[in-house]
Amino acid sequence: MSSHASFDPSAAPVPAPAAALHAGRLQSIDALRGLVMLFMLLDHVRETFYLHLQVPDPMVVAETPAGLFFPRILAHLCAPVFVFLTGLSAFLYASRHADAAQARAAASGFLWRRGLFLVALEVTVVNFAWTFQFPPAKIFLQVIWVIGLSMLALSALVWLPRKALLLGGLLLVAGHNLLDGLHFPAGHAMHVPWAILHDRGWLQWGDIRLRTSYPLLPWIGVIALGYGIGPWFGRDSNAAQRMRRLLAAGMACLLGFMVLRTLNVYGDAPWQAGASALETAMSWLNVTKYPPSLLFVLLTLGTGLLVLRAFEAGCGQRWLVPLATLGAAPMFFYVLHLFVLKLLYLAALGMAGANHGTLFGLDSLWWLWPIACLLAIALYPAVRWFAALKQRRRDIAWLKYL
Repeated sequence: MSSHASFDPSAAPVPAPAAALHAGRLQSIDALRGLVMLFMLLDHVRETFYLHLQVPDPMVVAETPAGLFFPRILAHLCAPVFVFLTGLSAFLYASRHADAAQARAAASGFLWRRGLFLVALEVTVVNFAWTFQFPPAKIFLQVIWVIGLSMLALSALVWLPRKALLLGGLLLVAGHNLLDGLHFPAGHAMHVPWAILHDRGWLQWGDIRLRTSYPLLPWIGVIALGYGIGPWFGRDSNAAQRMRRLLAAGMACLLGFMVLRTLNVYGDAPWQAGASALETAMSWLNVTKYPPSLLFVLLTLGTGLLVLRAFEAGCGQRWLVPLATLGAAPMFFYVLHLFVLKLLYLAALGMAGANHGTLFGLDSLWWLWPIACLLAIALYPAVRWFAALKQRRRDIAWLKYL
């Protein structure tokens, strides 16, 4: 969800009046969103041109080269930060209304409409961008799906008192791992809802198979936490206090991760000492994404909160502008890069042929980074144009959904 802020590339980092501080606060949010989208692009380049080098979840450390492992760890930041910022942006959208009831009604209505839109987008446009199959044989219910469902859930949760919302979010994030051993076989009345909520798996709908890649339950907790910290970023909030809170929350998350991870007591599959110090470090960082474990969320959101604080401190700096521009048109960038990657893959397959079974793949991991960088540069003008269009044409209601 874009914050619809506009930024002057020539702006200097000097004290500003309240309106400018508001714009700067939104710049930091968009910049963080833009950064994790670049990590997402890197991961999707991996999934496109290194599909022959699959990485399971969690990864098998002894069989995963560091050149694949660490880009994947970077990509772990994407979904939790994006879902968290979706909740935060929903609060900022609601805060335009002075009356609390009107603010909640506005947030609830927008979350409901956009959530439905994202669910529909996932099973149509996004799934086609991944597969280029119509009608589809398989539908992968991935991050856009879970963001949409999380928004639908938050559209009801916004009516709770803020403390109850935060407590519920914490309980979902911290407690869902207690349910890891709960499974329901196909044919059981709870098989479908539980596959959507917590137990990743395949569902059958007529001739179409559906993969619940992103189980929903913990993501509702993440989006609720994002909405719950919204007052830290309110128009009347104190910037220095917000910086202290972001630092404290980020450090608390990372400290909680380090303690729980080192003790191997709860929150993810245990880590193990490897054949080398590097393998041991990789095992320690090897957290589970599907569904996101407590340790996964602590590591990623803790890092995200500290980066957000750093971007807050750098508001107005020119180097933040490209990141904020990408973050101001996230859905446009997401859909655009999927189609571009698919077309590039088909072109490479057509010219070079399959060299890994039925797949085309690059052998050297070195190419992962330059391809992602070149794609980011190539796509930036189109994203900048669309972000400016959203800012300029706020009278076009549907643009805010992208």
